Amino acid sequence: MADFGERRNLLGDEDEDEDSFADRQAARGPGRLMAAICDPSRLLHRVVVLFFMCFLGFGSYFCYDNPAALQSQVIQDLNLNTETFMQLYAWYSWPNVVLCFFGGFLLDRVFGIRMGTIIFSLFVCVGQVIFAAGALVNRFWLMEAGRFVFGIGGESLAVAQNTYAVNWFKGKELNLVFGLQLSMARLGSTVNMNIMGWVYNQVALAVGSSGHTALGGSLMIAAATCVFSLICALVLAFLDKRAEKILNKEQGKTGEVIKLTDVKDFPSTLWLIFIICVGYYVAIFPFIGLGQIFFIEKFNFSPTQARAVNSIVYIISAPASPVLGFLVDKTGRNVVWVMIAVIATLAAHIMLAFTFWNPWIAMSLLGVSYSLLACALWPMVAFVVPEHQLGTAYGFMQSIQNLGLAVISITAGAILDSRGYLVLEVFFCACICIALMSVVMLYFVDYIKGGDLNRSAAARAKLLKESTTDAEVRRKPSQVVQSERARLAPMSAFGLRNRYLSRLGAQLPYHCSTHLSSLAHRSVLK
Repeated sequence: MADFGERRNLLGDEDEDEDSFADRQAARGPGRLMAAICDPSRLLHRVVVLFFMCFLGFGSYFCYDNPAALQSQVIQDLNLNTETFMQLYAWYSWPNVVLCFFGGFLLDRVFGIRMGTIIFSLFVCVGQVIFAAGALVNRFWLMEAGRFVFGIGGESLAVAQNTYAVNWFKGKELNLVFGLQLSMARLGSTVNMNIMGWVYNQVALAVGSSGHTALGGSLMIAAATCVFSLICALVLAFLDKRAEKILNKEQGKTGEVIKLTDVKDFPSTLWLIFIICVGYYVAIFPFIGLGQIFFIEKFNFSPTQARAVNSIVYIISAPASPVLGFLVDKTGRNVVWVMIAVIATLAAHIMLAFTFWNPWIAMSLLGVSYSLLACALWPMVAFVVPEHQLGTAYGFMQSIQNLGLAVISITAGAILDSRGYLVLEVFFCACICIALMSVVMLYFVDYIKGGDLNRSAAARAKLLKESTTDAEVRRKPSQVVQSERARLAPMSAFGLRNRYLSRLGAQLPYHCSTHLSSLAHRSVLK
């Protein structure tokens, strides 16, 4: 019985009775007692699962910025201009303009979480191999096709990763799990930025010269990280299937509900949030994609130094995101924090464009502001739309973000080819100014409507308490029946996932306190 109590507390299933424990023992076989590392209900086994869970997306994040890490090599070896080079990022984004609406549906209704994760991992792996093969044979159209296939799997794989997390971990454990996933995502991006140049040099030495062969070989070596992530997907599928049999639990589901007709009902504040999202992120990711040569040409950095400073945004965001999320959660005032993040980002781009100050200063500021905006902006969607529209709202937000990234990536490349880095930085500053104007408009529109988005944490807590009291009064006649149903009903994946997202952004209003799309966390990771 003591063993049962320990297992019950670790799983967070306080309502589980002795019959369910007996069922699990029967499933294991008579007289068999599992070692802790083999028992899905024990913490040690779930730590093993967490290891594979964290590395599930490592290959995707490592290979996403392969073009940025090898910017000069790709352009020189394949004889490309910058506009054509940026097509590699655009082709990643194009499929996700549509797939953002259907990734969760495919995982829930078509493939299931286990098979869906394997399929999306295969897309990532095959896409990277095609990308590398295109470089080997010096066929840029094949490289573009590879990035398209890679994009099909990359974003949806992040949703699958989140779904596994909420299926295996609960309560406060989930906060740590999502934090570790975020750190591993940033680790993949950072390692890529700092190691791929060295890999290219070693391959060039091995083949006797630089060129498209050395580039293709380097990218093929990078594909090994995708193969490793595919192995993690296979292992996770086995472990999850085994746990389902032993613990009699269901496969995890994303819980996303997408209804495109809800778009017509979106309030003006939500559209302003969309504009902020696009205006801000198009000045971040395309800049990182083009940053290496910028630091080499303007600041006379070596390629190694350029790659290091270009990766600082990712390095800072890993530890800063949980800290800043906690700060926003405790203070509220999401609109003010978004405004601070946008102004800081504008200041960073102005420093990079018009001064010769050490770029580590501007890039560090950019890393902090990027993390702060992610913590404050994405949870605001839950304040302005009812819970049944959250899946559609986040899907639409992610969709137009990818559309903006695809278009601006090509535009940034064309500006750089014709006008140079100074004009490109002015263009990025203009994008940030659009985001800043939208934040100011959002502040005043929200103020006119009652200031829900910019409430302090204390005001939100008071409102939540009042709403809870009113709800208790309404539920009082059927309190006994409802409490029995609540005791028997498992907490949804949305509810578990939302605990972490609220830590990243802010306390959520009562009407959606247990529902928040995994698209939000996926974008925070990105």
